[in-house]
Amino acid sequence: MLDISEIQTIEHDVIIVGAGGAGIRAAIECSMRGISTGLICKSLLGKAHTVMAEGGVAAALGNVDSRDHWKVHFRDTMRGGKFLNNWRMAELHAKQAPDRVRELEEWGAVFDRTGTGLINQRNFGGHRYPRLAHVGDRTGLEIIRTLQDKGIHQGIEIYMECSGLGLLKAENRISGMVGMWRDSGAFVVFKAKAVILATGGGGKCWEITSNSWEYSGDGYGMAYEAGAELIDMEFTQFHPTGMVWPPSVRGTLVTEGVRGEGGILVNSEEKRFMFNNIPKRFAPETADTEEEASRWLGGDKDARRPPELLTRDVVARAIRKEVRAGRGSPHGGAFLDIATRRNAEDIKRKLPSMYHQFKVLAELDITKEPMEVGPTLHYFMGGVSVDADTQMTTVPGLFACGECSGGVHGANRLGGNSLSDLLVFGKLAGEGAFKYVQSNEKMPVSNEEQITIIIKNATDILNRETGKNPFLLHEYLQKLMQNNVGIVRTGELLTKGINALTKFWDDYKKVKATGASQFNPGWHEAISLQNLLITSEAVARSALMREESRGAHTRVDFPGEQGEWLKYNVVVNKNDDGSMDIKKVLRDEPSSELKRIADLSIEELESEVKVERKRKK
Repeated sequence: MLDISEIQTIEHDVIIVGAGGAGIRAAIECSMRGISTGLICKSLLGKAHTVMAEGGVAAALGNVDSRDHWKVHFRDTMRGGKFLNNWRMAELHAKQAPDRVRELEEWGAVFDRTGTGLINQRNFGGHRYPRLAHVGDRTGLEIIRTLQDKGIHQGIEIYMECSGLGLLKAENRISGMVGMWRDSGAFVVFKAKAVILATGGGGKCWEITSNSWEYSGDGYGMAYEAGAELIDMEFTQFHPTGMVWPPSVRGTLVTEGVRGEGGILVNSEEKRFMFNNIPKRFAPETADTEEEASRWLGGDKDARRPPELLTRDVVARAIRKEVRAGRGSPHGGAFLDIATRRNAEDIKRKLPSMYHQFKVLAELDITKEPMEVGPTLHYFMGGVSVDADTQMTTVPGLFACGECSGGVHGANRLGGNSLSDLLVFGKLAGEGAFKYVQSNEKMPVSNEEQITIIIKNATDILNRETGKNPFLLHEYLQKLMQNNVGIVRTGELLTKGINALTKFWDDYKKVKATGASQFNPGWHEAISLQNLLITSEAVARSALMREESRGAHTRVDFPGEQGEWLKYNVVVNKNDDGSMDIKKVLRDEPSSELKRIADLSIEELESEVKVERKRKK
């Protein structure tokens, strides 16, 4: 019989699960406001997917092009998200991003500078102006370094190499979490008045992904089991430029900054194919000749942007189209060429990580030869449903931010918006948790029955005499999702995938990890399967329900955007009988002002911003 009193217990006002940019920023905000704060990371502090966001952080600073403004950033974000974004979240993001970047600079972040000493900004796909503040191609690393330094000096308690096993509730509100120390296998109970989930996405559901091993959908799974809603899970972003060859770097992300600095995409016939793949929505603002694209690269502000800088969903589908037409690269992708567009010294200076990484790992010199790239699962636009202003979920005391939450990016995220998203909403989640804690001063009572069930589910995996191999099950799941819930979907493939996932749950209940609890990677893999399965099923069922093609969700059997579907989000929650419920939920209507801004032409909006600035002077 399990004796709960013997299990280590740690108590804080708020715990943050996940130590990427969003989690650390939330922890800083809580600590600055004087409440006891614990930060839990699955791996080591600094080992976060935020580091993989290399190209820059999107914010309308207007340092390189003074025409930029929060309204233009908001409009770009809505258009990139195919207008399925949470309007209020998109507004907060565009308005607050500049202050969050300046705040980072005050805390010690060292950004690249313009000739006049301002934070430099570069072009990125879907952004009207050069908007991404950057540190070469190591921006995410600099953000994490800066936030870590700030957080440590705030006195935040940090718990490394600890996996979350399940959330605890008391009186229908959150009361903490059960975790496991990954080195010893010992369990720990975190008691808290509020929990902030900042666990990132679930890219390890797929075979080809830029995500590392930590991204197993832990936040989605734990929130779902605790009764929270998931939203827009069908929108999974396949970044168009992940390496497809050589095998040593397969899936490794090639930053959008390569295209922002002039890199072009060509097929096996050495032809730029993006000019043939410009959607009508973006045609007025996109160059349709190589001559105009070259003028833009040379700094002509009257020239339109190259089609290589269209939104990620458009570029990913264009590469797939070339491959299916027999014009792809030898290993099922396309060629990304920066070598003929920039001199070697510029490339080494502006893209140092890309240069060194591929030189060492792939024996590829990007200053001399093209990269072979193709779509790789990269990011979740969907996630845990939250209130826009507080980031609280549908469960009192439970908050979510960063990639773990859904809403701000709609059907497709613009590059660079994830870094500003985690800064803006990490802060708001911290503010929301603080206010909640202040209004609920009494620590909730621990539910010992819940703790017992969570721990027993974990130890059963070790105590079975025989069972399924967790590594093989995970490999099968990844292949299933890659084949049936990939970049292009059909009702038939999705239905087959869902049926297979349903049967998969039976295999999961028989999974067996050999060995003791200490230093047991097989056990860790087996435990992660539950969250991977919840995430996979939520994506597949949501994708089957949305009968249209919008943004990152492409249904061959329902081509094109359907106006009727713009009215709805797809929401996932757990039924009382344990089954997964999927439903269409009407979206909130935007304010008339936000709708007006989003619908303006770029010429109208630029004129409005100019008048507004004159008035303020």
